[in-house]
Amino acid sequence: MQNSEVFILAIESSCDDTAAAVLHNDKVLSNVVANQLIHNQYGGVVPELASRAHQQNIVPVIDAALRKANVQKEQLSAIAFTQGPGLMGSLLVGTSFSKSLSLALNVPLIAVNHMHAHILAHFIDEEGYDKPEFPFLALTISGGHTQIVKVNSFFDMEIIGETTDDAVGEAFDKSAKILGLPYPGGPLIDKYAKEGNPKAFAFTKPKVPGLDFSFSGLKTAILYFIQKNKQANPNFIEENLNDICASIQHTIIEILIDKLKLAVKETGITQIAIGGGVSANSGIRKRLTENQYGWKTFIPKFEYTTDNAAMIGIVGYQKYLSNRFETSAVVSKARIQF
Repeated sequence: MQNSEVFILAIESSCDDTAAAVLHNDKVLSNVVANQLIHNQYGGVVPELASRAHQQNIVPVIDAALRKANVQKEQLSAIAFTQGPGLMGSLLVGTSFSKSLSLALNVPLIAVNHMHAHILAHFIDEEGYDKPEFPFLALTISGGHTQIVKVNSFFDMEIIGETTDDAVGEAFDKSAKILGLPYPGGPLIDKYAKEGNPKAFAFTKPKVPGLDFSFSGLKTAILYFIQKNKQANPNFIEENLNDICASIQHTIIEILIDKLKLAVKETGITQIAIGGGVSANSGIRKRLTENQYGWKTFIPKFEYTTDNAAMIGIVGYQKYLSNRFETSAVVSKARIQF
């Protein structure tokens, strides 16, 4: 039975964002994220720097989340944290702090799978956003993951397709690097693509059987394409940037849509929920909301797509209702069973 006074403090530290959120049942009272800009100069996340920044950020971020929610720590019902997957050093900061706080407040400790959280972010009670009904298909697309998941219930999920190499977010960022764009390059490709012709340049889609994905071949094809054209015209990128970005984005979206079509055909499920940082991409959102395939598509609020603690909190709330708690012996896991 639902307790009307469940307050969850959620902590997310899987990569380079330190985040904390407070939920009252399935409503978000606060959702605070501290970004680590130091990684931009290195063209990617540096694990050692990330864990140090988490140590600096975690106390002020949690304090800010509690203050914004106007909730005292003594009111908390449980502490939820990201157990994995992610960078081990980063995960350890959040796990250790969560254990300590749980012990100090004598409240339950709840471990959350980061990928489950991206999927269940759709169940945050947010005005104007519908929630999918079970079963549904989840397309989880981020810098580290590309998965199609059959979601039967809150805790019964099955991966039916995933990338065999690079994740879709890597494909965007590495393509951007080839074009000389700064990190993170994915949002920049999206930005320039809006002004370009998606059919200007053709890139071959990889042939991968079943519902699995592959993006490494596409990245290589883009590299060779740019090298060849720059030899003929040193200003090729500058003169064609919008069209190149639009063509790359179009190809990646087509790969995702083709696999979703196949997943719908194989499962008979027409409810599609997307999540993960790459679901913020405007081209992907537009294509999925055009409703040309007869699917019902669910896209969470923008702030719940990238790494955040509110999505950890909604899983924490559901686990709280079913008494899925951990002891202080629980450990972080860089790789974790789905």
